[in-house]
Amino acid sequence: MTSTDNSAQQAAKAPAKDPWDLPDVSGLVVGVLGGTGPQGKGLAYRLARAGQKVIIGSRAAERAQSAADELGHGVEGADNAECARRSDIVIVAVPWEGHGKTLESLREELSGKLVVDCVNPLGFDKKGAYALKPEEGSAAEQAAALLPGSRVTAAFHHLSAVLLQDPEVEEIDTDVMVLGEDRADVEMVQALAGRIPGMRGIFSGRLRNAHQVESLVANLISVNRRYKAHAGLRVTDV
Repeated sequence: MTSTDNSAQQAAKAPAKDPWDLPDVSGLVVGVLGGTGPQGKGLAYRLARAGQKVIIGSRAAERAQSAADELGHGVEGADNAECARRSDIVIVAVPWEGHGKTLESLREELSGKLVVDCVNPLGFDKKGAYALKPEEGSAAEQAAALLPGSRVTAAFHHLSAVLLQDPEVEEIDTDVMVLGEDRADVEMVQALAGRIPGMRGIFSGRLRNAHQVESLVANLISVNRRYKAHAGLRVTDV
């Protein structure tokens, strides 16, 4: 048997990687663009409370710093460009209406960064919330198109801003669906989600599947209104 055959046999017998063997992200700096809005502010609070270094980004540095001072836990505030430059992982939590313009303006600062898009394109009328479908297919795919030098993932769509910001809530009982093109990047985002007590990050496919994940928020809004709840998601049997 040749050495090539031996190598092939060893590779074939190598155990599959444990899907819950996730990297240590505790030392990474997390930036939150749109960190003065409800979702961004809530995520910044939860991650900082878990010991993560967090920088809030806003169009106005003063507004970002004011929100950071309110949150405590070592959170810092900066304008969006500085936030992007200083962060290892950047969460995009801006309003859908400003999503494309914001990312386009930060293309250089976000180059080489791991970007986590959690924006939900939604419309509202007298019947309630409904999903919008961007030309690119989803907010995450729009981000990938606008940021060719970044590693774009999608996650943190289905979280209640009310629960995230409530200091009396010790754990956030939910799973986070994480999508992306590179498994290593997805695992970093899963690990980041897992830093928040009660939360798990679950691999949920590639970015082409982001639209239905973003759209599901419209359904959760209907659930919450009907049952006066703050509903999240749990994926069973994993």
